[in-house]
Amino acid sequence: MGSRVVDNCPDKASATTNFVYVSESDELGGYKYVEAAGFVFCLKTHPLVADGTVALNSVQRRILRVAAKDPLDLRPYRLPRDLPPLGMVYGKVAGILDKVRPAELQAEEVFTKNQQVAFELDVGNYKLIVEQLIIDEGGKSVETNRGFLAENTAFMFTNEHGSPITIVGQKGYASSQIFKTKTINFESLGIGGLDKQFEAIFRRAFASRVFPVSITQRLGIKHVKGILLYGPPGTGKTLIARQIGKMLNGKEPKIVNGPEVLNKFVGQSEENIRNLFAEAEAEYKAKGDASALHIIIFDEIDAICKSRGSVRDGSGVHDTVVNQLLTKVDGVDALNNILLIGMTNRRDMLDEALLRPGRLEVQIEIGLADEKGRLQILKIHTSKMSENAFLAQNVDLVRLAELTKNFSGAEIEGLVKDAAAYALNRNINFDDLHAPLEEENIKVTMEDFEKALEEVKPAFGASTETLESYRTHGIIPCGDAFDHLRQTLTSLVQQVRNSDKTPLLSVVLEGPVGSGKSALAASAAIESDFPFVKVITSETMVGFSEQSKASQITKVFEDAYKSPMSVIILDDIERLLEYVAIGPRFSNVILQALLVLVKRMPPPGHKVFIVGTTSMGDVMESMGLNEVFNVSLHVPSLRVDEMVKVLRHLDCFSVVDIPQAVDLLTTISAKVVPIKKLLLWTEMARQEVADGQKISLARWEQALRDLS
Repeated sequence: MGSRVVDNCPDKASATTNFVYVSESDELGGYKYVEAAGFVFCLKTHPLVADGTVALNSVQRRILRVAAKDPLDLRPYRLPRDLPPLGMVYGKVAGILDKVRPAELQAEEVFTKNQQVAFELDVGNYKLIVEQLIIDEGGKSVETNRGFLAENTAFMFTNEHGSPITIVGQKGYASSQIFKTKTINFESLGIGGLDKQFEAIFRRAFASRVFPVSITQRLGIKHVKGILLYGPPGTGKTLIARQIGKMLNGKEPKIVNGPEVLNKFVGQSEENIRNLFAEAEAEYKAKGDASALHIIIFDEIDAICKSRGSVRDGSGVHDTVVNQLLTKVDGVDALNNILLIGMTNRRDMLDEALLRPGRLEVQIEIGLADEKGRLQILKIHTSKMSENAFLAQNVDLVRLAELTKNFSGAEIEGLVKDAAAYALNRNINFDDLHAPLEEENIKVTMEDFEKALEEVKPAFGASTETLESYRTHGIIPCGDAFDHLRQTLTSLVQQVRNSDKTPLLSVVLEGPVGSGKSALAASAAIESDFPFVKVITSETMVGFSEQSKASQITKVFEDAYKSPMSVIILDDIERLLEYVAIGPRFSNVILQALLVLVKRMPPPGHKVFIVGTTSMGDVMESMGLNEVFNVSLHVPSLRVDEMVKVLRHLDCFSVVDIPQAVDLLTTISAKVVPIKKLLLWTEMARQEVADGQKISLARWEQALRDLS
């Protein structure tokens, strides 16, 4: 019915309704509803409204995006026959002005229609922001864009985050005030791969808070007051804690770094703890269970809550800080309106009293994401690239999720940054850094990600370079004995992978020096395709004390328990033990650590395959180490027929010369030769032979006599 000029409401009473007003002579005056810009309003005539104008309050003008004197198209709205009745209206109550006095609204009878509605109570003017409309469709609750209020329409109200308004009187329904939104989408929050952990956190820490106090009181349960998030660095503990704070509709979270609490002055550290709880304590005394939820986030909580008696600084500050925190969380005057969220990489360092029920009772391990989780994380960190057409079509995120085994969330973010850096670098003109950039040419490709994968390595990944150094010549076929050893190792790996009854399996490879034990162990580890592979070798611990070596070995095992499947190689065990024949002498500290660690079962859901190598089987037996390994395999030196196969494979002799070359080898050196020595000797004999030429028997004999 045409355009009308926007005007202000004629009086205060008309400014706090869902009505729009026209003049008494307006042709729309005979209609009950009008529609403007997709919103439906109730219509009334008013004697103070001028002809050709429509009176709107400030809330209506804001959602219609018009100001006074602007034109506005209005048309009559008739209720369609198929317009469904509303079963539930979810709305948020806020003050019309930015500053609003604290108020308590009784949610029993509220009249509303669509989107934003102004209303007045004796304490001031407010608006209701309709967030969600639910209808009943065949017994299922379905969201709709439009519906009419019925006598049995139910309302669910929340307040804005940080608002002094409190909603009371909502009975019979779960109180959704605790969360800002009705649904939680973790990917939209920038969190990926942690669905199970969030499910556990919600079930244990928030399910009781969703329901009205009357229900929890009748159940006789208390709210969870503390959550501990622990796990490896970079897995998202701090991110989860911050996002939980943003999701909850309570007070602004207080984020505290553990070390910041400590103070050198006597009593100041305890005062800092008391100050963190002061606001929650004051509100709980004033409002009781109607108090808003106060969230305190402790990052690096192990810095202030170490086991009492473990810190010997002479001041006893750490002990009193722990005592003060325990008193506030679960003391005589314990508060029911707080939620303490602690984060740590070192759960083992925390005081046991802090971890019992009633304190930090919900303890969730934030571990490394699985393949599905890594795909979620990759989608999150590449979403902006994809939205703005910077991500090339050949980028396969599913494939990248497969390639990023044991990457933490932080490491995946670093991978995406590195790939983007390659793409940007490709489009920089180094001859003229001020030259204009062609944005359309910037594409992050799969090749960029592949290059980034060569640089960004996971902290809990496989030591590929170290493993490859153990088999520089690859695995050379040299007979049935070695084939059987490889097959046995492969079978053991498959048993660990597939059997739930053997989460831990250990094998020791025993044999002469240079017989290929380390190469066999490295090949088994590489071919296992387990995400975590680490080699423990004395070469990386030269100069370490016994205690430091034992700590390093223990750390590798602890890291392995954080991965779903792991391989640990204990290379040259007698060197790890610092064994020497004269004396004899060895490190009992390291021995005891190995005796415990090799037998220790990994946590549920984790699998570990341990391979040890030794050239001194008798020493292992005398120390009792053989008993802790499940399987013992002997790796022999090469026999004559095996030497022939190796030399044939190396293709460094003429075929007719190989039998005589082997005869010279057994005559000059020994009847049996370790494969490592044979490879070394052939390589040295090649040094004075032209490229493409075979080693002559004369040169071979000379080399053997020089080296023997």
